[in-house]
Amino acid sequence: MKKAVCLLSGGMDSTTLAYVAKDTGYDIVALHFTYGQRTEAKERECARAVAKNLDALDFVEISLEHFTKIGASSLTDTSIPVEEYAGEEEGVPSTYVPFRNANLLAIATSLAEARRAEAVFIGVQTGDYPGYPDCRPEFIEAFQRAVDLGTAAEPRIVLMTPFVRMSKVDIVRKGLALGVPYELTWSCYQNDDRACGVCSSCHYRREAFRELGLEDPIEYER
Repeated sequence: MKKAVCLLSGGMDSTTLAYVAKDTGYDIVALHFTYGQRTEAKERECARAVAKNLDALDFVEISLEHFTKIGASSLTDTSIPVEEYAGEEEGVPSTYVPFRNANLLAIATSLAEARRAEAVFIGVQTGDYPGYPDCRPEFIEAFQRAVDLGTAAEPRIVLMTPFVRMSKVDIVRKGLALGVPYELTWSCYQNDDRACGVCSSCHYRREAFRELGLEDPIEYER
């Protein structure tokens, strides 16, 4: 089988992504990052469970502690409150971690080259998160150019972003068809016991299940 590095946060999108990669014919090297995010322990627990379910070739965990020093994000700086969802707003949300995806993709590319993987899967998605500049297709295209120029990989490492233009509903629908165990995933930005239900990530997740006439299998505070 082909081999792919999959960025696996333990969230709904990245878990569905890993199942898509497996279904497409890739053996999975699961790559999980911790960077001081509020729900770090819960995300790690979920990511490990998903990797086990997928019979991943390896589970690689890498700490990016520099993000807590950089700050400027409510995910890594507890002095900045996580915003409650209040409808579509323009601008960059407080949960944006400065240039995070570039950091993640750089490390994923290194791992892919070292493990001779043909692809890197990342679950970027612009439909519900238009304020995240490092989720845009143009950014991925530019980073692919950097990968092509900056690696000695043979065959070429391809960045795979099947969800980039999909909605959260589309992603859940795809995951359900593949048997994704959503009870093992976590999306909340601020709690790691019961999901808050009011942050933007909880909102989009719950709405996706509601639109499909289903109940989200994780527990919420409200």
